[in-house]
Amino acid sequence: MNVADWIGTIGVGLLLIAFGLNLLDLISAKSFMYLIINLSGALLAGIASVLINYIPFVILEAVWVLVSIFAMVVKIKESRKIKQ
Repeated sequence: MNVADWIGTIGVGLLLIAFGLNLLDLISAKSFMYLIINLSGALLAGIASVLINYIPFVILEAVWVLVSIFAMVVKIKESRKIKQ
């Protein structure tokens, strides 16, 4: 396996771990842990997609990263409101 394969495998593995943990009700899809694992996995999978120049997955993973970041920002804003 080359570098892109390793990066992509780790990224997809993280995405599947987050998905599986959520399906088993071990973590919530709204938890920081889920969002961090999802963001990390999508970022790594996106980097691998860029390295192999596979544009459809570059687009998919870029959107996945942006949605994960947006969800994290919303979560942070909500937690700040609760503390006040």
